Amino acid sequence: MAAAGKVCTGFSKPYVATYAASDGSVTYTGPQQLARGVGVELELETGEGSSFFADNVEAETSPGTFTSGTVTLTVDGLFDTAEKLIMGLPTATQVQVGEEQVDVYDYGDDMQAPYMGLGFIVRYQSAGVVTYAPFLLTKVQFQTPGLEANTQEDEIEYQTQELTATILRDDTAKHKWKRLAADQETEADAEKVLKVLLGGSVE
Repeated sequence: MAAAGKVCTGFSKPYVATYAASDGSVTYTGPQQLARGVGVELELETGEGSSFFADNVEAETSPGTFTSGTVTLTVDGLFDTAEKLIMGLPTATQVQVGEEQVDVYDYGDDMQAPYMGLGFIVRYQSAGVVTYAPFLLTKVQFQTPGLEANTQEDEIEYQTQELTATILRDDTAKHKWKRLAADQETEADAEKVLKVLLGGSVE
């Protein structure tokens, strides 16, 4: 769609879905929004490239290929259902508080963080035209997030949450690790594409 180079102007709608692989085929189930997006950063690791020299010059070169990486998401705060999903939390136990039963989720040996697909939308602008690109990391595994919280002073300090996940190649024959769909005219259209890539349907 864009007629010139694109400049990134935004990030939104981080989604996750449960990853499964069988006989070289990858499927996703249960796509859901992770949180409201604030920022994203990818750090990629590649193998060493190699060069061939002839006539005393570098005649051929082979670039290093992707081996693994880390994605860091800054969000407003995890949705409860998404946190249970990406952390692989066991079924809640209940404690009696007066007349109420309160669910308690335990972080411990029974946690089994699953492989997930992770998608989000990157907003671009080119020659005054805004577009939205659906972006998918095909296989990731989230690390247990930390916590930072400060008491309120005279003014409210909005505090975000940082999530980190390891980026892996998937189990397809081509061992994909990233998929990038064509730019869409609206964020809503990009979100529909993202849901389909993660095994969902367009309602």
